[in-house]
Amino acid sequence: MWIITTYKNNGIKMLEFEKEEEAREVFKNIQDNKILTEVIYFNDPCFAYA
Repeated sequence: MWIITTYKNNGIKMLEFEKEEEAREVFKNIQDNKILTEVIYFNDPCFAYA
């Protein structure tokens, strides 16, 4: 999951995306102060021990 957090005029707005490409496309078009974050859940199968 990808989150864009924006800050403008003392307000915070968060946008959530499933795909990195979609998040990056929106991110580059935002003019406000912004942060792009990838959220990783440690219970995802990719973190399972063999």
